[in-house]
Amino acid sequence: MTGPVLRVRGVTKSFGGAAALRDVDLDLYPGEVHALMGMNGAGKSTLVQVLSGVHQADRGTVEVDGHAHPGLTVRRARRLGIAFVPQRRELAMGLTVAENVMLGALPVSRGVVDWRAVHARARQALAGLGLAIDVRRPAGELTVAEQTMVEVAREVRRGGRVLVLDEPTACLSAEAAGQIRTLVRRLRDEGVAVVYISHYIDEVMGIADRVTVLRDGGVVRSGPAAGFDAASLVRDMVGRDVVSTRPERPSPKDELGMAVRGLGRGRVIRDFSVQVRKGEVVAVLGPAGDAQSGLFDLLSGRVRPDTGAFEIDGRSVPFGKVAASLASGLRCVTGDRRALGLVPELSVDENLLLAGDRFARRRWHRAGDLARRAEPLRENYGVVALAGNPPAGTLSGGNQQKVLLAKWLETEPVVAFLEDPTNGVDIAAMADIHALVDALAARGVAVLLASSSAEEVLRLADRVVVVRAGRVVAERDVPGLSRDDLVALAVGGAAS
Repeated sequence: MTGPVLRVRGVTKSFGGAAALRDVDLDLYPGEVHALMGMNGAGKSTLVQVLSGVHQADRGTVEVDGHAHPGLTVRRARRLGIAFVPQRRELAMGLTVAENVMLGALPVSRGVVDWRAVHARARQALAGLGLAIDVRRPAGELTVAEQTMVEVAREVRRGGRVLVLDEPTACLSAEAAGQIRTLVRRLRDEGVAVVYISHYIDEVMGIADRVTVLRDGGVVRSGPAAGFDAASLVRDMVGRDVVSTRPERPSPKDELGMAVRGLGRGRVIRDFSVQVRKGEVVAVLGPAGDAQSGLFDLLSGRVRPDTGAFEIDGRSVPFGKVAASLASGLRCVTGDRRALGLVPELSVDENLLLAGDRFARRRWHRAGDLARRAEPLRENYGVVALAGNPPAGTLSGGNQQKVLLAKWLETEPVVAFLEDPTNGVDIAAMADIHALVDALAARGVAVLLASSSAEEVLRLADRVVVVRAGRVVAERDVPGLSRDDLVALAVGGAAS
């Protein structure tokens, strides 16, 4: 093995007297995927910001190719080949793919942009990574996975040799996440050093060559990925065992909370039917991109279906009307918390109270009123926010998800539709959210769960509805099923 392309030694960083990093060491080699793991607040983001020049370390050194670079800035880090692709996409959405890939280096001939060269070089940059994306498409029309790929292609085109990917598969379908992982492996094979930040332990174990775990700003353990297993990795991250076990819940009631019959929209959802009793958790399981991905839009009233009937608590609910869906007692919690779930610019407390104030037909503007009314929600849902009631968009993914759940689930739902409720959250936040779903069912709410995790379905659901080609093809009671049974059902095999 050649020497490290990047070496961190004794890096320490504090903010206002609070230590974010404590004597951190890290070695990153060409042609490896190095997973950076830790709970929210462990120091991952601060370390990445030091490496990319956003913050300067109080103490310690960052070396690139054996040379120390004190006072590293963003511009200098980029010149050295250190590139950062954040979880929140940073493309110019109104520009084309080609313009984004070539941003800052548009070829000019006689004072005029040579668009033929722009398109040709962008295609070359994408093709070099095995990507077939139309370079003339506006970036805003791409899927989230495609946007990530375009950002990666741009950074590699700029000469990125060290690529830091922050939660690149968060809030993606299984299929899209697989595309990102394929791209990461290709980068590794071409000699790029990849720092991979993820909360998904199975994903990390499948893609990483080495792992470094941070806790409370310090390195707990670092070494080859083969030396870790899921249980030890969780202990290293959290400092204790975290087990989300299925509790004894009251038996579901005989009374139906929700009934959907013959729901259809295009080729995505065809003759979809499901019934959920009060106090029951029913999971929707199927291939990525199948019916469950469109249920939020249809049930919430954002999109009108072609066919179907819909009842909540025995009363018919019209499709295509958000107000009618809400008035029926249905609360739909989106899997896209950034675009559809929260208002990132509003404060944590304003987001917590937004749905409740809507139903009460009032808005409270005084900070004292907000804090007094929001405090019980923060406590009940375990929201850990920064001091000063900051914008919700500044919170960690796990805390944003808890704010989103609190916002809707404290408005007395009859039925809750939860779309990937633990997508992109850390292991402790996941256990907290599972407990919230248990409590929801225990108080008699009918829960329809769309989850991309077989483990989550086994942990939470009483029944599972299997969907293929937009249709329900099987229905099973979950107790007694194994993970292999669920996978077989999802892909069309026979479950025992």
